[in-house]
Amino acid sequence: MAASDVAGRSDAAETSVWVRAASCFARWQGGESAALDELVKLMTPVLWHTVRAYGLSQAAAEDAVQNTWLALVRSGHQVSEAAAIGGWLLTTARRTAWRAKSSDAKTLAVDDVQLAAGLPTSKAAETSALEELGSSILWEHVQTLDERCQRLLRIVAFDDRPDYAGLAKDLNMPVGSIGPTRRRCLDKLRSSLEKGGQL
Repeated sequence: MAASDVAGRSDAAETSVWVRAASCFARWQGGESAALDELVKLMTPVLWHTVRAYGLSQAAAEDAVQNTWLALVRSGHQVSEAAAIGGWLLTTARRTAWRAKSSDAKTLAVDDVQLAAGLPTSKAAETSALEELGSSILWEHVQTLDERCQRLLRIVAFDDRPDYAGLAKDLNMPVGSIGPTRRRCLDKLRSSLEKGGQL
C-alpha cells in the first residue's frame, strides 16, 4: 500500500469527523436533541487529546472538556455556520485548557508543616472581639455582686494559685471558708448571667 493511499485514508477519516460534527451540530440547532449526544461522542476524544496536550492532570482535563461542552450549550447559538463547529470546539477547549494550566501553575502544593509556620500566631480579630465582649459582659455581672464576692472573684480570676492565707487576711475571713465562699459567689454570678440571657 502506498504512503499516499494511507495519507488519503487518514485525511478522509479526519474530514469525515469534521463533516459528521457539522452535520450533528446542524441537526441539534434544528431542534434534534439526540444530535448533541452524537456530537459529544464524536468530538470528546478529539477534545480530550487537545486538552491533555497542555499537560493537565486527568481531573483538570476532564473539567476542561466538560467546560467546553457547557460553553457550547450556553453559546452554541452564536456559531452561525455548522461547518465551523469543529474549530469552535477545539478553540474553546484550548482556551479552557490554557486557563486551567495557568491557574494550576499559580497553585503550589504546600505540606502542613510549611503551612503552619506561615499561619498567624495571634487570634483572629473576630475571636478577639467576641472574647472582649464576653469578658466585658462577665465583669458587668461581677459588679452586681456584693463587695466581698467581687474582690474574691477578681483575685481568683487573675491568680492561678492564690495565697489563701494572705487572701483570708485581706478579706477578713477564715482560710477554710474561702473555697465555699468562692463557690457561692460563682453560683450567684452564674444565676446573674442566666437571668441576663448570657448562659
